[in-house]
Amino acid sequence: MSRSTDSEDVGLSKDSPKGEQEGVISAGPLVGRSLVGSILIVGLPVLLQQLMGATVGLVDKMLAGGLAEEVVVSSMDGLGIGSYVGWFIGIAMVGLGIGGQAIIARAIGRGDVAEAESALGQAMGLSVMWGIFVGFLCWMLAPSMASFCGLYGDSARYLIEYVRILAYAMPFCGVMMVGAMCLAGAGETLRPALIAIAVNIVNVGVSWLLSGAVLRFGPLSIPDVMDLDFGVAGIAAGSACGYVVGGLLTFWVLFRGVCDLKLRFRLISPMREMIARVFRIGIPNFLEGISMWSANLIVLMLIGRIAGQEASEAVLDTSEIGSAIDPMVGEGLAGAHVIAVQWEAFSFLPGFAIGTAAASIAGQYLGAGNLKMARRAVVICTLLAMALMGSLGIVFVFGGESLTSLISDQPRYMTLVPSLLFICGITQIFFAVSMVVRQALRGVGDTVWTFMITTFSCYGIRLPAAWFFGEFMELGLVGVWIGLCGELSIRACLFLARFLHGGWALRKV
Repeated sequence: MSRSTDSEDVGLSKDSPKGEQEGVISAGPLVGRSLVGSILIVGLPVLLQQLMGATVGLVDKMLAGGLAEEVVVSSMDGLGIGSYVGWFIGIAMVGLGIGGQAIIARAIGRGDVAEAESALGQAMGLSVMWGIFVGFLCWMLAPSMASFCGLYGDSARYLIEYVRILAYAMPFCGVMMVGAMCLAGAGETLRPALIAIAVNIVNVGVSWLLSGAVLRFGPLSIPDVMDLDFGVAGIAAGSACGYVVGGLLTFWVLFRGVCDLKLRFRLISPMREMIARVFRIGIPNFLEGISMWSANLIVLMLIGRIAGQEASEAVLDTSEIGSAIDPMVGEGLAGAHVIAVQWEAFSFLPGFAIGTAAASIAGQYLGAGNLKMARRAVVICTLLAMALMGSLGIVFVFGGESLTSLISDQPRYMTLVPSLLFICGITQIFFAVSMVVRQALRGVGDTVWTFMITTFSCYGIRLPAAWFFGEFMELGLVGVWIGLCGELSIRACLFLARFLHGGWALRKV
Protein backbone atom coordinates (compact mmCIF):
# COMPACT_ATOMS: atom_id res chain seq x y z
CA MET A 1 0.00 0.00 0.00
CA SER A 2 1.49 3.38 -0.95
CA ARG A 3 1.70 6.28 1.46
CA SER A 4 -0.27 8.61 -0.76
CA THR A 5 -3.38 6.46 -0.98
CA ASP A 6 -6.61 8.13 0.01
CA SER A 7 -8.85 5.09 -0.07
CA GLU A 8 -11.00 4.24 2.89
CA ASP A 9 -9.37 0.87 3.49
CA VAL A 10 -6.23 2.38 5.06
CA GLY A 11 -5.34 0.54 8.23
CA LEU A 12 -7.56 -2.49 7.55
CA SER A 13 -6.30 -5.93 8.46
CA LYS A 14 -7.53 -9.41 7.70
CA ASP A 15 -8.48 -9.94 11.32
CA SER A 16 -10.46 -6.71 11.66
CA PRO A 17 -14.04 -7.01 12.92
CA LYS A 18 -16.71 -6.72 10.31
CA GLY A 19 -17.82 -3.27 11.49
CA GLU A 20 -14.55 -1.77 10.29
CA GLN A 21 -15.31 -2.60 6.68
CA GLU A 22 -18.26 -0.20 6.75
CA GLY A 23 -16.11 2.86 7.46
CA VAL A 24 -18.26 3.94 10.43
CA ILE A 25 -17.58 3.97 14.16
CA SER A 26 -18.87 0.66 15.50
CA ALA A 27 -18.91 1.03 19.32
CA GLY A 28 -18.95 3.60 22.09
CA PRO A 29 -20.96 6.80 22.54
CA LEU A 30 -20.09 8.20 19.08
CA VAL A 31 -21.94 5.47 17.15
CA GLY A 32 -24.33 7.06 14.65
CA ARG A 33 -23.28 10.62 15.48
CA SER A 34 -22.47 13.28 12.91
CA LEU A 35 -18.98 14.76 12.83
CA VAL A 36 -20.12 18.03 14.41
CA GLY A 37 -22.14 16.12 17.00
CA SER A 38 -19.12 13.98 17.85
CA ILE A 39 -16.94 17.07 18.30
CA LEU A 40 -19.49 18.55 20.70
CA ILE A 41 -19.96 15.30 22.61
CA VAL A 42 -16.24 14.86 23.17
CA GLY A 43 -15.09 18.48 23.25
CA LEU A 44 -17.58 20.28 25.49
CA PRO A 45 -17.00 18.14 28.61
CA VAL A 46 -13.24 18.41 28.08
CA LEU A 47 -13.61 22.19 27.85
CA LEU A 48 -15.44 22.14 31.18
CA GLN A 49 -12.76 19.89 32.65
CA GLN A 50 -9.95 22.14 31.48
CA LEU A 51 -11.79 25.24 32.67
CA MET A 52 -11.94 23.72 36.13
CA GLY A 53 -8.22 22.97 36.05
CA ALA A 54 -7.26 26.44 34.88
CA THR A 55 -9.56 28.00 37.47
CA VAL A 56 -7.85 26.08 40.26
CA GLY A 57 -4.46 27.18 39.01
CA LEU A 58 -5.72 30.75 38.93
CA VAL A 59 -7.15 30.50 42.44
CA ASP A 60 -3.84 29.07 43.70
CA LYS A 61 -2.05 32.15 42.34
CA MET A 62 -4.73 34.41 43.82
CA LEU A 63 -4.31 32.71 47.20
CA ALA A 64 -0.55 33.23 47.01
CA GLY A 65 -1.24 36.86 46.17
CA GLY A 66 -3.50 37.08 49.24
CA LEU A 67 -0.87 35.96 51.73
CA ALA A 68 0.90 38.39 54.05
CA GLU A 69 2.42 41.27 52.10
CA GLU A 70 6.00 40.46 53.08
CA VAL A 71 5.85 36.92 51.61
CA VAL A 72 3.77 37.49 48.46
CA VAL A 73 6.62 37.78 45.96
CA SER A 74 8.67 34.88 47.36
CA SER A 75 5.54 32.71 47.61
CA MET A 76 4.56 33.53 44.03
CA ASP A 77 8.05 32.69 42.77
CA GLY A 78 8.12 29.39 44.68
CA LEU A 79 4.58 28.45 43.68
CA GLY A 80 5.25 29.54 40.11
CA ILE A 81 8.22 27.21 39.71
CA GLY A 82 6.20 24.56 41.56
CA SER A 83 3.57 24.79 38.85
CA TYR A 84 6.21 23.56 36.41
CA VAL A 85 6.52 20.47 38.58
CA GLY A 86 2.77 20.09 38.12
CA TRP A 87 3.39 20.30 34.38
CA PHE A 88 6.02 17.55 34.65
CA ILE A 89 3.51 15.41 36.53
CA GLY A 90 1.01 15.92 33.73
CA ILE A 91 3.62 14.98 31.11
CA ALA A 92 4.55 11.83 33.00
CA MET A 93 0.93 10.70 33.24
CA VAL A 94 -0.02 11.69 29.68
CA GLY A 95 2.97 9.75 28.37
CA LEU A 96 1.35 6.61 29.75
CA GLY A 97 -2.25 7.58 29.08
CA ILE A 98 -1.78 8.37 25.37
CA GLY A 99 -0.85 4.75 24.70
CA GLY A 100 -4.07 3.50 26.22
CA GLN A 101 -6.09 6.27 24.54
CA ALA A 102 -4.79 5.52 21.03
CA ILE A 103 -5.33 1.75 21.30
CA ILE A 104 -8.81 2.19 22.80
CA ALA A 105 -9.83 4.69 20.11
CA ARG A 106 -8.85 2.34 17.28
CA ALA A 107 -10.48 -0.66 18.98
CA ILE A 108 -13.73 1.16 19.72
CA GLY A 109 -13.84 2.49 16.16
CA ARG A 110 -13.85 -1.03 14.73
CA GLY A 111 -16.07 -2.45 17.48
CA ASP A 112 -13.39 -4.55 19.26
CA VAL A 113 -14.52 -4.03 22.87
CA ALA A 114 -12.36 -6.86 24.21
CA GLU A 115 -9.16 -5.21 23.00
CA ALA A 116 -10.30 -1.82 24.35
CA GLU A 117 -10.89 -3.28 27.81
CA SER A 118 -7.52 -5.07 27.76
CA ALA A 119 -5.79 -1.76 26.97
CA LEU A 120 -7.74 -0.05 29.75
CA GLY A 121 -6.79 -2.69 32.32
CA GLN A 122 -3.09 -2.52 31.48
CA ALA A 123 -3.02 1.28 31.41
CA MET A 124 -4.70 1.56 34.82
CA GLY A 125 -2.47 -1.04 36.44
CA LEU A 126 0.59 0.77 35.13
CA SER A 127 -0.77 4.16 36.27
CA VAL A 128 -0.54 3.22 39.95
CA MET A 129 3.05 2.01 39.72
CA TRP A 130 4.07 4.96 37.56
CA GLY A 131 2.45 7.37 40.02
CA ILE A 132 4.49 5.94 42.89
CA PHE A 133 7.69 6.37 40.89
CA VAL A 134 6.85 9.94 39.83
CA GLY A 135 6.04 10.88 43.43
CA PHE A 136 9.39 9.53 44.64
CA LEU A 137 11.18 11.40 41.85
CA CYS A 138 9.46 14.70 42.70
CA TRP A 139 10.31 14.34 46.39
CA MET A 140 13.99 13.66 45.74
CA LEU A 141 14.57 16.30 43.06
CA ALA A 142 12.70 19.26 44.61
CA PRO A 143 15.82 20.88 46.18
CA SER A 144 17.79 20.45 42.96
CA MET A 145 15.03 22.13 40.97
CA ALA A 146 15.06 25.14 43.31
CA SER A 147 18.81 25.48 42.85
CA PHE A 148 18.60 24.98 39.08
CA CYS A 149 16.01 27.78 38.72
CA GLY A 150 18.04 30.20 40.85
CA LEU A 151 15.65 30.27 43.80
CA TYR A 152 17.02 30.90 47.26
CA GLY A 153 15.80 31.69 50.76
CA ASP A 154 12.05 31.65 51.25
CA SER A 155 11.29 31.14 47.55
CA ALA A 156 13.31 27.90 47.51
CA ARG A 157 11.73 26.73 50.76
CA TYR A 158 8.22 27.32 49.43
CA LEU A 159 9.00 25.42 46.22
CA ILE A 160 10.34 22.37 48.08
CA GLU A 161 7.41 22.44 50.49
CA TYR A 162 4.88 22.60 47.66
CA VAL A 163 6.43 19.81 45.56
CA ARG A 164 6.93 17.35 48.42
CA ILE A 165 3.35 17.63 49.60
CA LEU A 166 2.09 16.97 46.06
CA ALA A 167 4.36 13.91 45.83
CA TYR A 168 2.24 11.98 48.34
CA ALA A 169 -0.80 12.06 46.04
CA MET A 170 0.91 10.99 42.80
CA PRO A 171 -0.57 7.45 42.61
CA PHE A 172 -4.06 8.95 42.76
CA CYS A 173 -3.10 11.60 40.22
CA GLY A 174 -1.90 8.85 37.87
CA VAL A 175 -5.20 6.98 38.12
CA MET A 176 -7.22 10.15 37.53
CA MET A 177 -5.27 11.42 34.52
CA VAL A 178 -4.65 8.10 32.75
CA GLY A 179 -8.24 7.03 33.37
CA ALA A 180 -9.58 10.25 31.87
CA MET A 181 -7.46 9.77 28.73
CA CYS A 182 -8.59 6.17 28.28
CA LEU A 183 -12.21 7.27 28.59
CA ALA A 184 -11.59 10.03 26.04
CA GLY A 185 -10.26 7.41 23.62
CA ALA A 186 -13.66 5.70 23.84
CA GLY A 187 -15.43 9.03 23.29
CA GLU A 188 -16.55 9.35 26.93
CA THR A 189 -15.55 12.72 28.38
CA LEU A 190 -18.59 13.74 30.46
CA ARG A 191 -17.74 11.62 33.49
CA PRO A 192 -14.10 12.82 33.67
CA ALA A 193 -15.45 16.39 33.50
CA LEU A 194 -17.80 15.74 36.43
CA ILE A 195 -14.90 14.22 38.36
CA ALA A 196 -12.85 17.34 37.59
CA ILE A 197 -15.58 19.52 39.09
CA ALA A 198 -15.50 17.51 42.33
CA VAL A 199 -11.70 17.60 42.38
CA ASN A 200 -11.62 21.35 41.94
CA ILE A 201 -14.20 22.00 44.65
CA VAL A 202 -12.06 20.01 47.08
CA ASN A 203 -8.87 21.65 45.84
CA VAL A 204 -10.07 25.24 46.14
CA GLY A 205 -11.89 24.72 49.43
CA VAL A 206 -9.05 22.96 51.23
CA SER A 207 -6.40 25.31 49.82
CA TRP A 208 -8.28 28.40 50.98
CA LEU A 209 -9.08 27.02 54.43
CA LEU A 210 -5.50 25.89 55.13
CA SER A 211 -3.46 28.65 53.50
CA GLY A 212 -4.68 31.51 55.68
CA ALA A 213 -4.89 33.75 52.61
CA VAL A 214 -7.41 36.45 51.82
CA LEU A 215 -9.18 35.60 48.56
CA ARG A 216 -9.77 38.77 46.54
CA PHE A 217 -12.05 39.30 43.55
CA GLY A 218 -11.50 42.95 42.65
CA PRO A 219 -13.07 45.01 45.46
CA LEU A 220 -14.52 41.89 47.11
CA SER A 221 -12.38 40.17 49.76
CA ILE A 222 -13.10 36.82 51.42
CA PRO A 223 -10.99 36.57 54.60
CA ASP A 224 -9.56 33.39 56.10
CA VAL A 225 -12.08 31.77 58.46
CA MET A 226 -10.05 28.91 59.97
CA ASP A 227 -7.01 30.87 61.15
CA LEU A 228 -4.73 28.02 59.96
CA ASP A 229 -1.86 29.98 58.51
CA PHE A 230 -0.07 27.19 56.55
CA GLY A 231 0.61 29.40 53.53
CA VAL A 232 2.00 27.62 50.46
CA ALA A 233 1.85 24.26 52.29
CA GLY A 234 -1.91 24.73 52.67
CA ILE A 235 -2.27 25.45 48.94
CA ALA A 236 -0.31 22.27 48.13
CA ALA A 237 -2.41 20.23 50.57
CA GLY A 238 -5.55 21.33 48.73
CA SER A 239 -4.12 20.08 45.43
CA ALA A 240 -3.09 16.77 46.98
CA CYS A 241 -6.54 16.22 48.49
CA GLY A 242 -8.08 16.94 45.10
CA TYR A 243 -5.91 14.28 43.46
CA VAL A 244 -6.94 11.70 46.05
CA VAL A 245 -10.63 12.41 45.46
CA GLY A 246 -10.12 12.33 41.69
CA GLY A 247 -8.30 9.00 41.74
CA LEU A 248 -10.96 7.30 43.88
CA LEU A 249 -13.82 8.64 41.75
CA THR A 250 -12.08 7.57 38.54
CA PHE A 251 -11.70 4.00 39.80
CA TRP A 252 -15.37 3.99 40.79
CA VAL A 253 -16.47 5.13 37.32
CA LEU A 254 -14.23 2.65 35.51
CA PHE A 255 -15.28 -0.34 37.57
CA ARG A 256 -18.95 0.55 37.04
CA GLY A 257 -18.27 0.92 33.32
CA VAL A 258 -19.37 3.28 30.55
CA CYS A 259 -20.74 2.59 27.08
CA ASP A 260 -18.79 -0.41 25.68
CA LEU A 261 -15.89 0.01 28.13
CA LYS A 262 -15.38 -1.35 31.64
CA LEU A 263 -12.39 -1.94 33.92
CA ARG A 264 -12.17 -5.60 34.94
CA PHE A 265 -9.91 -6.94 37.70
CA ARG A 266 -8.66 -9.86 35.63
CA LEU A 267 -7.40 -7.49 32.92
CA ILE A 268 -5.21 -5.50 35.33
CA SER A 269 -2.76 -8.41 35.62
CA PRO A 270 0.27 -7.75 33.38
CA MET A 271 -0.07 -8.75 29.73
CA ARG A 272 3.28 -8.50 28.01
CA GLU A 273 2.02 -7.85 24.49
CA MET A 274 -0.47 -5.12 25.49
CA ILE A 275 2.04 -3.43 27.80
CA ALA A 276 4.51 -3.37 24.90
CA ARG A 277 1.90 -1.71 22.67
CA VAL A 278 1.09 0.91 25.31
CA PHE A 279 4.79 1.65 25.80
CA ARG A 280 5.50 1.75 22.06
CA ILE A 281 3.06 4.64 21.70
CA GLY A 282 3.53 6.21 25.12
CA ILE A 283 7.33 6.35 25.43
CA PRO A 284 7.88 8.71 22.45
CA ASN A 285 5.07 10.89 23.78
CA PHE A 286 6.66 10.94 27.23
CA LEU A 287 10.03 11.86 25.72
CA GLU A 288 8.33 14.61 23.71
CA GLY A 289 6.83 16.01 26.88
CA ILE A 290 10.17 15.84 28.68
CA SER A 291 11.83 17.68 25.80
CA MET A 292 9.26 20.44 25.99
CA TRP A 293 9.30 20.57 29.79
CA SER A 294 13.08 20.60 30.12
CA ALA A 295 13.34 23.33 27.49
CA ASN A 296 10.93 25.46 29.47
CA LEU A 297 12.83 24.69 32.65
CA ILE A 298 15.92 26.09 30.93
CA VAL A 299 13.82 29.14 30.05
CA LEU A 300 13.12 29.56 33.78
CA MET A 301 16.85 29.32 34.44
CA LEU A 302 17.38 32.02 31.80
CA ILE A 303 14.76 34.20 33.49
CA GLY A 304 16.56 33.69 36.81
CA ARG A 305 19.85 34.74 35.20
CA ILE A 306 18.22 37.85 33.72
CA ALA A 307 16.86 38.67 37.19
CA GLY A 308 20.37 38.30 38.64
CA GLN A 309 21.78 40.60 36.00
CA GLU A 310 19.13 43.21 36.79
CA ALA A 311 20.04 43.04 40.47
CA SER A 312 23.76 43.34 39.72
CA GLU A 313 23.21 46.33 37.45
CA ALA A 314 21.07 47.97 40.12
CA VAL A 315 23.87 47.57 42.65
CA LEU A 316 26.34 49.24 40.28
CA ASP A 317 23.95 52.08 39.45
CA THR A 318 23.08 52.84 43.06
CA SER A 319 26.71 52.68 44.16
CA GLU A 320 27.54 55.38 41.64
CA ILE A 321 24.76 57.77 42.66
CA GLY A 322 24.64 56.83 46.36
CA SER A 323 20.92 55.99 46.56
CA ALA A 324 19.31 52.95 48.24
CA ILE A 325 18.82 49.71 46.29
CA ASP A 326 15.24 48.87 45.43
CA PRO A 327 14.65 45.52 47.19
CA MET A 328 12.29 44.43 44.39
CA VAL A 329 14.93 44.68 41.66
CA GLY A 330 15.76 41.19 40.43
CA GLU A 331 12.73 39.63 42.10
CA GLY A 332 9.34 38.82 40.66
CA LEU A 333 10.35 37.90 37.11
CA ALA A 334 9.47 34.23 37.66
CA GLY A 335 6.18 35.26 39.24
CA ALA A 336 5.34 37.60 36.34
CA HIS A 337 6.16 34.84 33.88
CA VAL A 338 3.89 32.37 35.67
CA ILE A 339 1.01 34.86 36.00
CA ALA A 340 1.12 35.40 32.24
CA VAL A 341 1.29 31.63 31.66
CA GLN A 342 -1.69 31.19 33.98
CA TRP A 343 -3.83 33.53 31.89
CA GLU A 344 -2.45 32.03 28.70
CA ALA A 345 -3.74 28.68 29.96
CA PHE A 346 -7.29 29.97 29.58
CA SER A 347 -6.71 30.50 25.86
CA PHE A 348 -5.52 26.91 25.63
CA LEU A 349 -8.80 25.59 27.05
CA PRO A 350 -10.74 25.51 23.78
CA GLY A 351 -7.64 24.38 21.89
CA PHE A 352 -7.05 21.47 24.25
CA ALA A 353 -10.71 20.47 24.31
CA ILE A 354 -11.04 20.57 20.54
CA GLY A 355 -7.69 18.82 20.15
CA THR A 356 -8.91 16.02 22.41
CA ALA A 357 -11.99 15.69 20.22
CA ALA A 358 -9.82 15.59 17.10
CA ALA A 359 -7.60 12.87 18.60
CA SER A 360 -10.50 10.70 19.73
CA ILE A 361 -12.63 11.05 16.59
CA ALA A 362 -9.74 10.69 14.12
CA GLY A 363 -8.48 7.64 16.00
CA GLN A 364 -11.90 6.00 15.93
CA TYR A 365 -12.41 6.73 12.24
CA LEU A 366 -9.00 5.25 11.44
CA GLY A 367 -10.00 2.20 13.44
CA ALA A 368 -13.13 1.99 11.29
CA GLY A 369 -11.02 2.35 8.13
CA ASN A 370 -12.37 5.77 7.14
CA LEU A 371 -9.34 7.97 6.42
CA LYS A 372 -11.40 10.65 4.70
CA MET A 373 -13.49 11.32 7.82
CA ALA A 374 -10.41 11.18 10.05
CA ARG A 375 -8.81 13.95 8.00
CA ARG A 376 -11.98 15.99 7.91
CA ALA A 377 -12.33 15.78 11.69
CA VAL A 378 -8.83 17.22 12.20
CA VAL A 379 -9.37 20.05 9.68
CA ILE A 380 -12.71 21.13 11.16
CA CYS A 381 -11.37 20.98 14.71
CA THR A 382 -8.33 23.08 13.75
CA LEU A 383 -10.44 25.81 12.14
CA LEU A 384 -12.77 25.92 15.12
CA ALA A 385 -9.86 26.25 17.55
CA MET A 386 -8.32 29.05 15.48
CA ALA A 387 -11.56 31.03 15.71
CA LEU A 388 -12.00 30.57 19.45
CA MET A 389 -8.38 31.06 20.51
CA GLY A 390 -8.00 34.02 18.17
CA SER A 391 -10.93 35.69 19.93
CA LEU A 392 -9.32 35.14 23.32
CA GLY A 393 -6.12 36.61 21.93
CA ILE A 394 -7.96 39.88 21.41
CA VAL A 395 -8.86 39.87 25.11
CA PHE A 396 -5.18 39.45 26.02
CA VAL A 397 -4.12 42.28 23.73
CA PHE A 398 -6.55 44.83 25.17
CA GLY A 399 -7.22 43.57 28.72
CA GLY A 400 -3.78 42.75 30.08
CA GLU A 401 -3.81 45.20 32.99
CA SER A 402 -7.24 44.14 34.20
CA LEU A 403 -6.34 40.46 34.03
CA THR A 404 -3.08 41.02 35.91
CA SER A 405 -4.76 42.96 38.72
CA LEU A 406 -7.13 40.07 39.40
CA ILE A 407 -4.16 38.02 40.63
CA SER A 408 -1.96 40.71 42.12
CA ASP A 409 -1.60 44.48 41.86
CA GLN A 410 2.09 44.41 42.78
CA PRO A 411 3.78 47.14 40.69
CA ARG A 412 6.36 44.64 39.42
CA TYR A 413 3.62 42.47 37.92
CA MET A 414 1.52 45.35 36.62
CA THR A 415 4.53 46.58 34.65
CA LEU A 416 5.53 43.27 33.06
CA VAL A 417 2.55 40.95 32.67
CA PRO A 418 0.38 43.08 30.29
CA SER A 419 3.26 43.23 27.80
CA LEU A 420 3.64 39.45 27.94
CA LEU A 421 -0.08 38.94 27.37
CA PHE A 422 0.03 41.29 24.37
CA ILE A 423 2.76 39.17 22.74
CA CYS A 424 0.82 36.01 23.51
CA GLY A 425 -2.43 37.46 22.19
CA ILE A 426 -1.18 38.31 18.71
CA THR A 427 0.05 34.74 18.12
CA GLN A 428 -2.97 32.79 19.37
CA ILE A 429 -4.02 31.52 15.95
CA PHE A 430 -0.68 29.74 15.54
CA PHE A 431 -1.02 28.28 19.03
CA ALA A 432 -4.39 26.86 18.00
CA VAL A 433 -2.93 25.07 14.97
CA SER A 434 -0.04 23.69 17.00
CA MET A 435 -2.27 22.38 19.80
CA VAL A 436 -4.98 20.71 17.75
CA VAL A 437 -2.83 19.12 15.07
CA ARG A 438 -0.29 17.90 17.63
CA GLN A 439 -2.99 16.30 19.77
CA ALA A 440 -4.60 14.72 16.74
CA LEU A 441 -1.30 13.18 15.64
CA ARG A 442 -0.69 11.86 19.14
CA GLY A 443 -4.21 10.47 19.36
CA VAL A 444 -3.77 8.36 16.22
CA GLY A 445 -0.45 7.01 17.50
CA ASP A 446 1.97 9.18 15.49
CA THR A 447 3.99 9.91 18.63
CA VAL A 448 7.46 9.41 17.14
CA TRP A 449 6.98 12.29 14.71
CA THR A 450 5.44 14.57 17.34
CA PHE A 451 8.45 13.84 19.55
CA MET A 452 10.91 14.70 16.78
CA ILE A 453 9.10 17.91 15.78
CA THR A 454 8.76 19.13 19.35
CA THR A 455 12.36 18.34 20.29
CA PHE A 456 13.79 20.03 17.19
CA SER A 457 11.60 23.09 17.66
CA CYS A 458 12.31 23.45 21.40
CA TYR A 459 16.07 23.05 21.26
CA GLY A 460 16.76 24.30 17.75
CA ILE A 461 14.48 27.35 17.84
CA ARG A 462 12.83 28.02 21.22
CA LEU A 463 15.88 28.21 23.48
CA PRO A 464 18.14 30.11 21.05
CA ALA A 465 15.33 32.61 20.35
CA ALA A 466 14.57 33.16 24.04
CA TRP A 467 18.27 33.74 24.76
CA PHE A 468 18.77 36.00 21.73
CA PHE A 469 15.88 38.36 22.43
CA GLY A 470 15.91 38.16 26.22
CA GLU A 471 19.59 38.27 27.10
CA PHE A 472 21.64 39.12 24.02
CA MET A 473 19.29 41.90 22.87
CA GLU A 474 18.76 42.88 26.54
CA LEU A 475 14.97 42.93 26.21
CA GLY A 476 14.58 40.98 29.47
CA LEU A 477 11.46 38.96 30.16
CA VAL A 478 9.59 40.61 27.29
CA GLY A 479 12.32 39.47 24.91
CA VAL A 480 12.09 35.93 26.27
CA TRP A 481 8.38 35.89 25.46
CA ILE A 482 9.01 37.19 21.95
CA GLY A 483 11.24 34.16 21.42
CA LEU A 484 8.79 31.73 23.02
CA CYS A 485 5.74 32.85 21.08
CA GLY A 486 7.66 33.09 17.83
CA GLU A 487 8.86 29.51 18.22
CA LEU A 488 5.34 28.21 18.83
CA SER A 489 4.27 29.81 15.57
CA ILE A 490 7.03 27.95 13.70
CA ARG A 491 6.15 24.71 15.49
CA ALA A 492 2.57 25.06 14.27
CA CYS A 493 3.82 25.09 10.69
CA LEU A 494 5.91 21.96 11.31
CA PHE A 495 2.97 20.02 12.73
CA LEU A 496 0.76 21.18 9.88
CA ALA A 497 3.36 19.93 7.38
CA ARG A 498 3.35 16.50 9.03
CA PHE A 499 -0.44 16.35 8.88
CA LEU A 500 -0.51 17.29 5.19
CA HIS A 501 2.18 14.71 4.46
CA GLY A 502 -0.26 11.98 5.52
CA GLY A 503 2.17 9.42 6.97
CA TRP A 504 0.29 9.50 10.28
CA ALA A 505 -2.57 7.54 8.70
CA LEU A 506 -0.35 4.45 8.33
CA ARG A 507 0.73 4.24 11.97
CA LYS A 508 -0.05 0.90 13.58
CA VAL A 509 -1.06 0.84 17.23
